[in-house]
This record gives sequence, C-alpha cells and structure tokens, in this order.
Amino acid sequence: MVSVPLDPITSLYVHVPFCAKKCSYCAFYSEASDGDTINRYVASLVREFELVAHDLKPRTVFFGGGTPSLLNLKQWEQILAAMDRLGLTGATEWTVECNPATVSFDKARLLRSYGVNRISMGVQSLDEALLERLGRVHSRQMVYKSFDILRQAGFDNVNLDLMFAIPGQTLDVWRSTLTEAISMGSEHLSSYEVIYEEDTALFAQLQAGEFEQDEDLACAMYDELVQVAGQAGFERYEIANFARTSKEQGTRLLPNGSPSEQGGSPSHQLPGPACQHNINYWRGGSFYGLGPSATSYVRGVRTKNCANTILYCDRVQRGERTADFSETLAPLARAGETAAFGLRMVAGWPFDQFQHITGHDLRQDWASEINELTSHGLGETTRERFRLTAQGLRFADSAAQLFLR
Repeated sequence: MVSVPLDPITSLYVHVPFCAKKCSYCAFYSEASDGDTINRYVASLVREFELVAHDLKPRTVFFGGGTPSLLNLKQWEQILAAMDRLGLTGATEWTVECNPATVSFDKARLLRSYGVNRISMGVQSLDEALLERLGRVHSRQMVYKSFDILRQAGFDNVNLDLMFAIPGQTLDVWRSTLTEAISMGSEHLSSYEVIYEEDTALFAQLQAGEFEQDEDLACAMYDELVQVAGQAGFERYEIANFARTSKEQGTRLLPNGSPSEQGGSPSHQLPGPACQHNINYWRGGSFYGLGPSATSYVRGVRTKNCANTILYCDRVQRGERTADFSETLAPLARAGETAAFGLRMVAGWPFDQFQHITGHDLRQDWASEINELTSHGLGETTRERFRLTAQGLRFADSAAQLFLR
C-alpha cells in the first residue's frame, strides 16, 4: 500500500522562557535569565528545530515568552541561521515579542534582516506607578524610544500590548493610556484584563486583602477600549484584538451607520494587520510549539513540553522526547474545543467553515447551546453563521464553556 505524504504544518510557536524579572501577574513558564542556561537553551532549541523541520513549512512564526528580545545578538544569530539552514524562514507573518527595556537597533535590524516582519511589544501601561505595581522593568520613556527604534529598523507592523483592570488603575488613567498608545501609530492593539492566576504575586496580594476586584470598573474599561479603538480607526476582530484599517481612516462605519464596534464588514474580511498566527489557534489549526512548556497541536494530537529548562535541554541533547503530556481528543470533543476558541472572533463561526474543519454541524450538535445564548442576547444566528454579540464577547469565556464536550 502506498502511503500518501502529509501536508507539512504551517504554524510554529517558539517559547523563550527567560525574563529579566518575573512580573507580578505572570503565570507563563519563565525564569530570571542566566547566561550559561540561555546558551544551553539556544543549542537545544536548534536541535529541536532539526527534529521537526521535515514536517514544517511555516507561514506564521511566533516567538513568545518570557522575553524573546532578552536574547543577545550572538544567540539570535545562532537561532536565525539554524532556521535559515533548515528552510524555516520566509514566513508570511513572523512575530517576535519584545519588552521595551530590551530593544536595541542592532537586534531589531538583525531580526528584520532574516524576515521577522511583526513585533509585539509588551507595553502593559504608560503609567509609571502601575508599571511598578506590575513588576515591569521598563519606563514609559523606554516605550517611546523602543517604538522609534523598531520603526528605524524597518518594522511597519507593530502590536502594542496593554492591560486593564490593574489594581489601582482608574478609568481616567486607562483612558489616558489608550489615547497615548493609539497616538503612537501602531498597526495593531491587543489589550487584556488582568487575570489573577495562582502562584503569582498579584493573586497572593488579592488573597491577602490588599485590594478588591471591581467588575463594574473592569467592564467600563473594556467598553472604553472598544469605543476609543473604534473611533481611532481600529477594527476589532477578536475579543480584545484590534487591527488598524488604514493610517488615515478615523471611525469606520458599518452599513447601519454605527461605529465599527462589532468588527468586520458584512463579508467579515479581516483587516490586513490582524495576527494570522493567533487566528490559526482560534480556527483550530495545527501548530508546532518548541521550547520549554510549549504546547503543540498536530493533526489532532496535543502535546506539551516539560516546563523545566534544564530538563528540556537534557532531554533534547539526549535525543529523547521533550513532551511530558500527550492527548488525542475524540472528534466531538475536538470540535467542541474548536467551536469554543473560534467564538472569540467577532465574525464567529461560518457554518460551512466549521463543518469543513471539524466534520460537525454547529447548528445540530450545539443547537441548545446556540439557542440559550441567543435567548439571553449573547449570541446571534444568521443563515451563514453563529457569532457572539457585543455583550456576548464581553463574557466569551463563559459562553465558550457551553460548547466544550
């Protein structure tokens, strides 16, 4: 019997687990940097590239962390040269996360020369007191300086990451941060509400009663985000991800004359700077995840690398499996997870696309869930698709739970 060759995976995530300092809200696997450990990690990452390169033809690449921009020029040169040698460069969209305190012109120019064409900069806040509260190591001035460096190095697709509902953050401070960040002229804006994860400093402070959560204020901040970003010419295409529709355009009007708060035109075409790598996640696509703690989802099988840099390096260098977790979801469970992730997008799920990807009919297998959300004003159905309403998107995590099997 002749075996049919499988199409290569087109999405790659690389986890760089090093930070100058652990932020008070961060629950991702990361650790304070150490020169010898980073060098060993880089050598091990190159080896892991070699192990999967035969099954990779990346259209999107995303280096996250941690702080990928913490790596020095020599370390980046090793990684980029290896990727070039293995045919892993040339992605349509190649993102590297940067922190403002770790951006230099030489480093930015090196990344750009190898084909990195998108930077996601972790700004979080432009208020000095809040930056200190979050444990960030940069100042507001570093944000502006780093943004200028990226422009000078040739980056014309930059995302700014912001956080809201930070303890001590007022609506006026949030409004000021939004206005300042948007005035910088980035192509993309991501914003996230603070989540209190166990084993973080902020969670411990919350449990100790040092502050209280204010859900009403968080909702007001989210509404402010949607309104201000829309008026500035950004189109919301996911819960809190916005892409600029044009440099000159102000408020983008939908056919009903309202601001583009719902995101998307009637045909739901995505704005050009929308993050294609994340869209692949939300649409249930396969991807390889390399580095300590990174998750892969390849042809229905999910694996996760060990969350320990030294152990990861030992395993890679011995030629052993780096993953310490693996699962294969049943088709219905996999379809439910895909439905849940896809509802994060403003466009929701086109029924034909969902059936093509999962083999299941959203209207039949989740009819009661769709009806429940619709009856509460959290979802809406057309002949072509189901999506969450503006109110539903605010509580998308709860809505998504209904679709999991």
